[in-house]
Amino acid sequence: MPVALVASAVAGACIGFLWYNSYPADIFMGDTGSLGLGGTIAALAVVTKTELLLLVIGGIFVIEALSVVIQVAWFKRTRRRVFKMAPIHHHYEMLGWSETKIMVRFWIVTAMFGSLGFAIYFFQTGRLGG
Repeated sequence: MPVALVASAVAGACIGFLWYNSYPADIFMGDTGSLGLGGTIAALAVVTKTELLLLVIGGIFVIEALSVVIQVAWFKRTRRRVFKMAPIHHHYEMLGWSETKIMVRFWIVTAMFGSLGFAIYFFQTGRLGG
């Protein structure tokens, strides 16, 4: 029950934040908020023993982080860039995509990763009907 309470409170806070962060944003989360949110999500994954599943559900965050790691490692090794700019959403901006287009595409990819993660969870636990 306490895990569900914490998760619900965080979800409610995120919904409230997103209400005011819609385009054009009135407020910004910043590092303190994003690191706190990430830490809370990670702690919830540890408590619920779904750490590996978090990598699937948070796939877009993994891709963003990996794009930076790849860019830095490759640049140090070859002095050439893989992406025009890292993290990868900036690469798409440099290709001429609008911020809105990138955001909507990332939402779609996030929904796909989230759906895949939930499907994996329910198949693994046998909680899906049948």
